[in-house]
Amino acid sequence: MDERETLRKELIKTIVRMGYPASLGEAIADNLRTEKPMRRMIGYLDQAGPRSAEEIADEMLAIMEDRQRWIRKKEAEYYNSRYNELLCYGLGEEED
Repeated sequence: MDERETLRKELIKTIVRMGYPASLGEAIADNLRTEKPMRRMIGYLDQAGPRSAEEIADEMLAIMEDRQRWIRKKEAEYYNSRYNELLCYGLGEEED
């Protein structure tokens, strides 16, 4: 079993232990998809102790939004780097 699957099971187990249905945990894990967001959600559940499924869903959405913001930042950095290379080195060899 890989780390992602282990975290997925831990997330579901944590949500069930809080009194919510396993289907909520499965939906949260499926939406978070990767290890880092799942770890962050587990930490939130352990520390904050949300009082409703809505609070859990809100945190999931916030985590997903942060992840998308990070992805957009990395894409912008990559394309900015490529643009700077273009400015520095041009499009290729110039004809005389």
